[in-house]
Amino acid sequence: MLTELDKRLIRLLQEDLPAGPRPYAVIGDQVGLSEAAVLDRIHDYLAKGYVRRFGAVLRHRKAGFTANAMVVWDVPAERAVAVGNLMAVFPEVSHCYERPRFPGWPFSHYTMLHGRTREECAAIAARIAAKTGVNHYRLLFSTAELKKTSMRYFYAED
Repeated sequence: MLTELDKRLIRLLQEDLPAGPRPYAVIGDQVGLSEAAVLDRIHDYLAKGYVRRFGAVLRHRKAGFTANAMVVWDVPAERAVAVGNLMAVFPEVSHCYERPRFPGWPFSHYTMLHGRTREECAAIAARIAAKTGVNHYRLLFSTAELKKTSMRYFYAED
């Protein structure tokens, strides 16, 4: 059973982590726990299944990556897994998916690339093409960044 302290801690953990070298110490100060106690509780939440995962969201535009492209690839079905594995290891790729093909849309693989310029994204896609041997692809550039939010489990009024 979660205590009021647990709920206060989870409320803080579901927000952006404080900037700095010891964010869990800062959070601990806010709820009256040591850094070690905060980390112990997080491990306990994970072990009990109260929390399934922690994720980080990179605000890529704020980090200077303003030319972002979804690259769609026409990958032969017999090479789907091997090519997907090759694509996913590129450090500039944040997402790599295989999806069904549709009539008039031959593309099966999707990679999200992050670069500082459109030319940089095109160069990254060309490197991926050279590595995988997949030369039929298109770059679809982002025009806006949509708001990113995480799940919220406890609010101030809970």
